[in-house]
Amino acid sequence: MTTPALLPLSGRRIPTLSPGAASFPHHRATLRLSEKFILLLILSAFITLCFGAFFFLPDNSKHKRFDFGLEDVLIPHIESEKEARHSSRQVIHGVGGHDEHRHREEEESLRDKIRADHERALQEAKEKLRKSKEELKAEIQTEKTKVAEDLKKKDGPKPLPPVSMPKLVGVNNGDPGDPDTKEKRDKIREMMKHAWDSYRQYGWGHNELKPIAKKGHSTNIFGNSQMGATIVDALDTLYIMGLHDEFKDGQEWIEQNLDFSVNAEVSVFEVNIRFIGGLLAAYYLSGQEVFKVKAVQLAEKLLPAFNTPTGIPWAMVNLKSGVGRNWGWASAGSSILAEFGTLHMEFVHLTYQTGNPAYYQKVMHIRKLLAKMDRPNGLYPNYLNPRTGRWGQHHTSVGGLGDSFYEYLLKAWLMSDKTDSEARKTYDDAIEAIERHLIRKSNGGLTFIGEWKNGHLERKMGHLTCFAGGMFALGADGSPDDKAGHYLQLGAEIAHTCHESYDRTVLKLGPEAFKFDSGLEAVAVRQNEKYYILRPEVIETYWYMWRFTHDPKYRQWGWEAVQAIDKYCRVSGGFSGVKDVYSSNPTYDDVQQSFFLAETLKYLYLLFSSDELLPLENWVFNTEAHPLPVLHLGNITLVTDNVRYER
Repeated sequence: MTTPALLPLSGRRIPTLSPGAASFPHHRATLRLSEKFILLLILSAFITLCFGAFFFLPDNSKHKRFDFGLEDVLIPHIESEKEARHSSRQVIHGVGGHDEHRHREEEESLRDKIRADHERALQEAKEKLRKSKEELKAEIQTEKTKVAEDLKKKDGPKPLPPVSMPKLVGVNNGDPGDPDTKEKRDKIREMMKHAWDSYRQYGWGHNELKPIAKKGHSTNIFGNSQMGATIVDALDTLYIMGLHDEFKDGQEWIEQNLDFSVNAEVSVFEVNIRFIGGLLAAYYLSGQEVFKVKAVQLAEKLLPAFNTPTGIPWAMVNLKSGVGRNWGWASAGSSILAEFGTLHMEFVHLTYQTGNPAYYQKVMHIRKLLAKMDRPNGLYPNYLNPRTGRWGQHHTSVGGLGDSFYEYLLKAWLMSDKTDSEARKTYDDAIEAIERHLIRKSNGGLTFIGEWKNGHLERKMGHLTCFAGGMFALGADGSPDDKAGHYLQLGAEIAHTCHESYDRTVLKLGPEAFKFDSGLEAVAVRQNEKYYILRPEVIETYWYMWRFTHDPKYRQWGWEAVQAIDKYCRVSGGFSGVKDVYSSNPTYDDVQQSFFLAETLKYLYLLFSSDELLPLENWVFNTEAHPLPVLHLGNITLVTDNVRYER
């Protein structure tokens, strides 16, 4: 689940020059660079000449030998303050003619060295002046490349400590058994291959794909850099589907091209859940060390985002400079609950893998700070100012801006092998307040989760909120006061409501948001809420409900979604979102989101697989559907506060 709060780049196109037009200013820039370089060489030679001439002047120091002249400055090899004082006394009191002779020899030697350096500098300058502009340009480029390589070696990956791999269960196969289910699962695998092959052909290395235009695509959450987001996001899906050639292609690109030392401002949240989560999952599934190394390299680049007065991280950070800032639209410069609250899973695994407690300490600091704060009506507002430590506007949502904060409280408990009781208690208290203030039944009997805005409930539910059905089911076991049955039922009711939002459209695909008032239920009202961008949250809930109930309707609903996506979103260049799910002739948004491969197709594949594939007793999925193993208690070498993780 990804928060919708991340604004897309402007649709304005940047004017481009023709090849002929582009070459002219580039040539002029080259001329200026070469001329400046030659002038710099001449100036350098002149300065060297002047400096050398200073020493070639007649030596008058013999007329004032016992003044503190040049010889006192040039006494070599003084190895201690005591020796320096002794040498000075000898010069001042005229002791030792042998010393004076030695000083003259040293001065003469120094003059000879300067004269030689001067001659060499003049000779080099003459040689430079004889060279053509092309040769000078090539030399400059060679020097730049050498400096860049030296810097890369200096900042290269540090060896990570050896860590025992957690017990891994069910990383492949998952054959469902019956032929009909297997045929459906094979269809989903074919859709994944079409999405990947299209990206491989038309957008390779870019963050995402424009399947209509058949070219690469990116958004501001990834900065201005080609970081191959789709490759990283899709790796674990490829692996569990047995698409090993495609997985290998992705691994090779990451080994050769994934570089985080770029001048790019990225979303800390999105890069964490997609890149760090995706790389860690690929490492655990495949055992390939490169994924762990890359995950740690990126994590180190994210740490400066936490350099705020409160320790609540900025929403964005520049990977090169480490400078952070927040989204301009976010409640007077606030950080967002779903962003700074969705780091725990990945950061705990980073501490586990590296032995560096900083990652764990950062996320635990956030938890402790939130625990001390007053919460209006027991609810967590979506905005928190990282400078003042105060809440922004009192807007609470289980959808965008809030969603995965609650999810990660539950999953922190599950990932700790149910030992992180503090996380479980915080989750239970939050869900109790949400039930009291946000969850209602419509006149038509549909259970929905509204949004709390300044003391009033808005009877609107977003597609993103539909993940909560699966969350309630996942958290049912371990609920206080024997409420397991209640929360499993609540999950089923949310799944039903979200299915209705799909079923009441022309395309049988769900809108971005839908209302429950004015006689309309589970239907989008505004035009800008009628789009479907290949989101996974409804299918995610179907999968969790299937795992916990094995009610066949969840596979039936999932298959309806497969058919609708394949019919209305599939194009020759991949899969695209649609702008109006209520139109029989929809227009495409021309974006194949990376989360379509990471989440939507993975959850569909798992829905039609056996429970032995990635069993929930052993794996916890991050909010981008990247599976991370449960860290069991055992022989402990890493202890962090009150929670112990086996290494």
